[in-house]
Amino acid sequence: MAWRDAYQYLGKMFQSSGKPDSAGQQHEEQNRQDAGLPLAARIGSIVHLQQTPLIRAQAMGSLISLPDADEDRIVAISRVQFAMQGNVYRYYLSASEEGVEKFIELYCANEQEITELRYCSRLTRLIPESTEDQQAYTGELGYGLGDRSYTLWRAQLQDMGWSAADLDTVFADQESISYEREAGDAGLDFVAPYRGKETRIDDAQGQHGLQQDIVFMPYGRVLPADQQVHEQLLISTEMIRSVNGDRQQRGIYVDFTIALAIEPERLSIQ
Repeated sequence: MAWRDAYQYLGKMFQSSGKPDSAGQQHEEQNRQDAGLPLAARIGSIVHLQQTPLIRAQAMGSLISLPDADEDRIVAISRVQFAMQGNVYRYYLSASEEGVEKFIELYCANEQEITELRYCSRLTRLIPESTEDQQAYTGELGYGLGDRSYTLWRAQLQDMGWSAADLDTVFADQESISYEREAGDAGLDFVAPYRGKETRIDDAQGQHGLQQDIVFMPYGRVLPADQQVHEQLLISTEMIRSVNGDRQQRGIYVDFTIALAIEPERLSIQ
């Protein structure tokens, strides 16, 4: 089954409001599923991101991973739907399952007005193997994802292959760093995580991509070395519902993603 057949609403989701000049251009536009997006972004668009604030944050102990030299084009685009007003889009610079997933996330109050911009890089991915683990990372039993804080340990990053120098930059003389929940009443021990869906297309015609359910909670901290830098840890349990329109392909994993706000003037897309 083609992606277009499986998700016919994609044409409406990414429909362009522009009017092509010729019949050929009109036909091409009608076949694109990535038209009419904020900043006129499309799959294959070149991304110019001024990285100075990201580099500075990294030097101050942020866990963010910078884009590689060849990660300057949009390779996939998704829309994340939550029970909230506005639209959330993700422009992927890397969508590798094995590597470091990197994307720019935009929150728009309406179709085109960008309210928030973030640059995001995946820190790690784990697969919850037991039912108990799955329930903890979906908050089904009233604990786990949605707890007041989340702690990362130096030993965890060491096991992931981080160098001693990088660990010293992040942790200094501490063995752990903590992130505070950024949703709900701060006085509550637990707040139910957000739930939504992500639909991602990997080509302009929408023939390849995936759809998944998301259980999500944002956590954050201020970098000790620079009180002006706010770093988010986005924990998202993702349940794949289909890949390339094939509903037989299922899976569940938990992504830990680091995010930093970026100023609109530091980003342009061509």
